[in-house]
Amino acid sequence: MDQESLIRRLGLFARRHGWDGGFALLFAAGVALGGNAIVSGALAFGGGLLPGIEAQADDQPARVAQGVARLSMFGFAEPGRYAPAVLFPVTSHDLPNWLRPSEGLARALSVRDPVIAICMDDLGEDLAGTDHAMALPKEVAMSFLPYAETTPFLAQEAAAKGHDILVHMPMQALSSTNPGPMSLSVGAADLAMRAAWNIDRVPGAIGINNHEGSRFTADAASLAPVAKILAERRLFFFDSRTGPTSKVMEVAARYGVPSAERDIFLDDTISEEEVRHQLDLLVMVAKRQGAAIAIGHPHDVTLTVLAEWLKQNHGVTLVRLPDAMTRKAQAQMLASR
Repeated sequence: MDQESLIRRLGLFARRHGWDGGFALLFAAGVALGGNAIVSGALAFGGGLLPGIEAQADDQPARVAQGVARLSMFGFAEPGRYAPAVLFPVTSHDLPNWLRPSEGLARALSVRDPVIAICMDDLGEDLAGTDHAMALPKEVAMSFLPYAETTPFLAQEAAAKGHDILVHMPMQALSSTNPGPMSLSVGAADLAMRAAWNIDRVPGAIGINNHEGSRFTADAASLAPVAKILAERRLFFFDSRTGPTSKVMEVAARYGVPSAERDIFLDDTISEEEVRHQLDLLVMVAKRQGAAIAIGHPHDVTLTVLAEWLKQNHGVTLVRLPDAMTRKAQAQMLASR
C-alpha cells in the first residue's frame, strides 16, 4: 500500500475515534513516514495518559520500606518509586479537651509568657461581695457555695458575663469547722448522692474545688466516688489545697479527671498589704514554673486591690482557670521526662 493510501485510511480511522482533524492528519503522516517506531512511541505516550489496569492506583496503598506507604501513581515505570509519599494510615493521639489550650493561652504560650489564673471562692451567700466579684475580668473564675439560696441565680448571671463557674464543694475539715449543709464526710455511705446534689445546685459548672476539706481530701477512698462522678460529668477538680496531705491529684488521675493545685491564697490575712504581697508571690511563682493559680474571697479589701492590680502590667498574662491548669499539667509532664 502506498503512503498516500495509508495516510488517508489512518486519517479516517482517527476521525471515527473522535480525534480532531489536525492531530489525525499529523498522526497518520507520522506513521507513514516513521513506521513502527512512531507507533510504539505513541502507544507508550498514550499509555501514560490512559493507563491500563496494572498502572492504576491500587485501592489499598502499597506498603514500602521504612513503614511509609505510597500511593501508586500511573504513568511511571516503577509505581511508587517516584510517587509522592503519603503516610497511611494517619494515626492521631489528640490531647483531651482540657489539655487543649484556648486561643488566649496559645498566644501566651507562643511568646513564652508566664500565666496566672484567679478563682474567687465562697460566692453566693454574700450578695454584695458576689456582685463585686462578678465585675472582675471574665477570666477570673467564680466558685459558688451550692447550699446558698441565691447560688443558682447568681451562677447563671456570672456565666452570662463570661466567667467560668465552679462548685465550691463543702468537705470535712480537720478542725470542728462545719463546712455547711450537704458536706462530704470521710466514710459516708451517701457521698455520691451528696456530691451530685451539690453539683446540680450550680448551673453551668465546669468543675469543682473544695470548701474546707483538709480532712476529706486526705482520704483517697472517700475521694473515689466523687472523682467517679466528675469523670462521668466531664468536670475537673481544682484542689484548693487546704491541707498538707491532699490526695486529690492522685485520685483524680486514677479516674482520668483533670486536676491542678492552688499555689497562693490571696487573703488568709485580710489586709491590703497582705493581698498585695500575695499577688507579688503569685507573679514570682508563675515566672518560675510557667503558671500559677491563686484563690481569693469576696472581701472588700481583696476585691478592691485585685481590681486595681489586674489593670497593671506585671509581666504575666491572666488566663482562665482551665488554661492555667493545662499549662501546669504540661509543665509537670515535661518535668517528669
